[in-house]
This record gives sequence, structure tokens and C-alpha cells, in this order.
Amino acid sequence: MSIFQKLVSTDTAKTTLLIRLMVGAVFLSEGIQKFLFPAIRGAGRFEKIGLPSPEFLGSFVGFFEIACGALILLGLVTRLAAIPTLVIMLVAIVATKSVVLQEQGFWEMMHGSRTDWSMLLGSIFLLIRGGGCWSIDVRLSATR
Repeated sequence: MSIFQKLVSTDTAKTTLLIRLMVGAVFLSEGIQKFLFPAIRGAGRFEKIGLPSPEFLGSFVGFFEIACGALILLGLVTRLAAIPTLVIMLVAIVATKSVVLQEQGFWEMMHGSRTDWSMLLGSIFLLIRGGGCWSIDVRLSATR
């Protein structure tokens, strides 16, 4: 099995579409917002939480959120697209929620990170299972 075949391999579960829609739509939306509202969603936010090179990082993360969100929505190389989203969520949780945990406690951290955990677990799910029945991946894997 080639690397490409491994990337597009997927189960044929119809319900995977629900996870793809959730994860893809959130990442696509958040990426677009990093460019529309850079002071509060992009570079400004990254500067506020103390990340290095916030101007570069805001655009870099925004680009990957848009690209990977769109690929996930389409179900095109879903497993590959899930990797950057997984990394983005791990960094987001460590960079922002660890401070909340230290300053405001466990329950505030859990409340503030519910979307982060959903996106992290959704990305892991897509990395493991692929794009599902209604994806471009399933068509690509069938033609090979």
C-alpha cells in the first residue's frame, strides 16, 4: 500500500460526516476570523498570550486553519489535514488553558476549553478513521 493510499484510506461510516462538518467548519471559520479580525483573533491574541512573532504566527495558523478546515469539509486527504489541526489544538490548550487552570481552577479551565477539547478529539478521530463514506477520500481510495 502506497503512502497516498494510506492517507486516503477511510472507513465507510456515514456518521463520520458529522465529525468532519464540526471540525472542518470550526477550523475554517476560525482561520478566516484570524484575517478578518487580527487584533482579537490573530496576531493581537497571540501577542496578548505571549507567543513569539505574533504577526507571522497569526497568519501562519490562520492559513493552516483555513486550508485544513476546507480539506476536512471536503474529505480530501482527511488524515493528513487532521495533523495540523491536532497540533494547533494541543498548542492552544497548553498556551491558553494552563494559565486559566493555575489562576482560576479546574472547572473554569474545563468550561473555557470545551471547544478546544471537542476540536482536539474530533481531529484525533479523523486522523484514526479518515473521511468516511461521503468524502473525496473514499472515492480516491476506490479508484486506486
